[in-house]
Amino acid sequence: SNVRRKIDRLLGFDAVASLIFGVLSLLAPHGLLKYLGGGFYDHNVHELLRLYGCLRIACGWILWHVRKVDDGKLRKSVCEALCACYILQTLAIARAQLTDRYTIWNWIAIVIMSILASSYGYFRIGKEGKLIK
Repeated sequence: SNVRRKIDRLLGFDAVASLIFGVLSLLAPHGLLKYLGGGFYDHNVHELLRLYGCLRIACGWILWHVRKVDDGKLRKSVCEALCACYILQTLAIARAQLTDRYTIWNWIAIVIMSILASSYGYFRIGKEGKLIK
């Protein structure tokens, strides 16, 4: 159906973006983190970024394969979980942006996470959610 193709495109986009971001995070050089850290390098932050990269790679792998699953209940649950996940990430980044130093990267991340949360929410909570079978 049309809804299935739309969800599959969203899952595919999220999977590829997650894999790319995950690999880049895992392989991020010290110099890049020092630049992003305003001239300071923190080994613990680097390790957290690497761990987050591993998680994004795993999520990308899962999302890529979920596209082939025909179980509507599972697809609804995945959309619901990702909507909640991206809402929480948006809130975490917004808090950092509003309570720490201002960066354009935070605003870019807030926009991307909000779009993903809205997209998954549309397929789970909106009228399209009733059409997932």
